[in-house]
Amino acid sequence: MSEETAMEKAIKETSILEEYNINWTQRLGAGISGPVRVCVKKSTQERFALKILLDRPKARNEVRLHMMCATHQNIVQIIEVFANSVQFPHESSPRARLLIVMEMMEGGELFHRISQHRHFTEKQASQVTKQIALALQHCHLLNIAHRDLKPENLLFKDNSLDAPVKLCDFGFAKIDQGDLMTPQFTPYYVAPQVLEAQRRHQKEKSGIIPTSPTPYTYNKSCDLWSLGVIIYVMLCGYPPFYSKHHSRTIPKDMRRKIMTGSFEFPEEEWSQISEMAKDVVRKLLKVKPEERLTIEGVLDHPWLNSTEALDNVLPSAQLMMDKAVVAGIQQAHAEQLANMRIQDLKVSLKPLHSVNNPILRKRKLLGTKPKDSVYIHDHENGAEDSNVALEKLRDVIAQCILPQAGKMQLPFHPYQ
Repeated sequence: MSEETAMEKAIKETSILEEYNINWTQRLGAGISGPVRVCVKKSTQERFALKILLDRPKARNEVRLHMMCATHQNIVQIIEVFANSVQFPHESSPRARLLIVMEMMEGGELFHRISQHRHFTEKQASQVTKQIALALQHCHLLNIAHRDLKPENLLFKDNSLDAPVKLCDFGFAKIDQGDLMTPQFTPYYVAPQVLEAQRRHQKEKSGIIPTSPTPYTYNKSCDLWSLGVIIYVMLCGYPPFYSKHHSRTIPKDMRRKIMTGSFEFPEEEWSQISEMAKDVVRKLLKVKPEERLTIEGVLDHPWLNSTEALDNVLPSAQLMMDKAVVAGIQQAHAEQLANMRIQDLKVSLKPLHSVNNPILRKRKLLGTKPKDSVYIHDHENGAEDSNVALEKLRDVIAQCILPQAGKMQLPFHPYQ
């Protein structure tokens, strides 16, 4: 039986409400496909994460590839999948959707976890890297490129000190048959080959260059580049490639740095970090894929297998705490406006003049102001309450109308 046939057989068409209660007020996270909710198994009272996607071939492919990989201890497990009709408030009728029940990851995202630990050490960074690499190795052995390796897709199982970190979100994943050419990426973590695919795709689409009979392709090594960026940020608290100017898209100077592999190890943050750590970063951030470390090379690297203490406390935790104030709220605001298409969100904005963030510090030293950088400001309660308000706004918009158990086409309001 093929993986596709097995996946189709595994998808249930009964109402999810027969087996689960869904908590519509508790949001675990949000992406381009919408919020991830909490659901509770009625028979055991166990909590799970629930992701809802439109039932399209792309979504079924995501489920199929995730199911193929989910047997690994460092990849988030899919418990079961339902195909139900779901109606959102803005829709006139129910639409076919996939409801993906996944294991609950209580420990939060990678960088949030680091920001909560004032004494995050290089040894801990090495241990986290090894788990991420093992997850990638499992995917690559199945010939699957994840293509969206980033901190938001790396979650801790729970809040214990030795909690495992797991890879999630296979929305951009694809089997590598030598034909990876779609420019899917998150800017800070994108490999040069993916940017080149985007450049050629845009030029062909606009007619600047003729469509090539042999399209430009890239391979699974794009995941290794992204891993290199994540390690760099884990160690120092900021990315290796950034722009002197804030922008919603990748600016030319940042694109050039990525395409040429131009980055540094600034003395202020990197003086206490081992040469082994710098070596693995250098070897992962090679522009030419054939020169880049393979996943086996990463797992065999001395930094991941060192018996040295490596108990030096990294600067990343403190810097990420600052980053959470600046980038986190800014991202939440951007998602509200862009992804949710809210037209009339009224908030008070003020510019960021002074922040203890290395990227913004360097922009300031260069005499450039981070244009369009904004802080969502609540005059009475401050940034934290503003962020909560944005989360509540998303909760209101994202309330779903599901079919009642046993009545698949009848609307069910979660608060009735």
